[in-house]
Amino acid sequence: MTLSDGYRQQPILGSRPGGPARSPVRGGGVLAAVRRHPLLSFFLLANAMSWLAWIPYILSQNGLGVWDYRFPDLLGTSQLLGVLPGAYLGPIASALLVTAIADGRPGLRRWAGRMWRWRVRWHWYAIALLGVPAAMLATGYAFSGGQVSAPSMLAVAAYVPGLLLQMVTTGLAEEPGWRDFALPRLQHRFGPLTGSMILGPIWAVWHMPLFLTDWGGFPDADWTRPVSFAVFCIAFNIIMTWVFNRTGESLPLSMLTHVSVNNFASIVWAEMFPTIDSNQAMQAMAAGAVVAGLAVLLGTRGRLGYTAPRET
Repeated sequence: MTLSDGYRQQPILGSRPGGPARSPVRGGGVLAAVRRHPLLSFFLLANAMSWLAWIPYILSQNGLGVWDYRFPDLLGTSQLLGVLPGAYLGPIASALLVTAIADGRPGLRRWAGRMWRWRVRWHWYAIALLGVPAAMLATGYAFSGGQVSAPSMLAVAAYVPGLLLQMVTTGLAEEPGWRDFALPRLQHRFGPLTGSMILGPIWAVWHMPLFLTDWGGFPDADWTRPVSFAVFCIAFNIIMTWVFNRTGESLPLSMLTHVSVNNFASIVWAEMFPTIDSNQAMQAMAAGAVVAGLAVLLGTRGRLGYTAPRET
């Protein structure tokens, strides 16, 4: 069978149409369990490893205040030292470990190969770099009642460096796990729409402990912020699936699409829409993602750019 990520395997005992062919897994133990259930193993590991690493940040003065210590700021934020280590220990490290156990070297080559697929049509770069901010501008304009301010020169100057920083922090920490590892497997097994609807809530749940820290606006944020964030993740994941599929499973384009949202929200949003508070901002982003996600669903008739693998 020919798989969509560009490699070929011959059907052998234990393979599924549309999925990676593999030998039957016999025996017990942890490694055998990971080989039998790679997706479940990845989701459990990604959450457990990140959440454990985030406990000091949650208990510090940056969170619940149980621990009399505040994480120092680096480049103007404590999140680089408080959040980023747990992010790296979660999706990307879990994907690397589970891929090595379940698929061996061929799987690792496929997984790493998607990280270097930069050669896609130029309009996808325009969608990621310009389309995402334009959509957020339109959403902010609607929610602010047309009250828009020009960003400062400092925000404009920081925009591109911030995007590059987001690529090697948020993008690199998350996307090799959620999109590179989990999404192809979910699509092979459940199809693009159902697979995306499974991944979206899991992606949201992974972030939830951070709402007990200043990352999520604690203690000033109200209950609507994590709810709105979950809605955003589920809806925006539809768009991420579409971008991933239509660019030939290009992880760099998935990363750019993801971090374009983060970068605009963290650097530009508050200056351009000062009348929208942080809770309303999250509601606006969720609403915008729902509208865009529905447009992608209707435009692709639910296929999200997915082409099922064909048997040879």
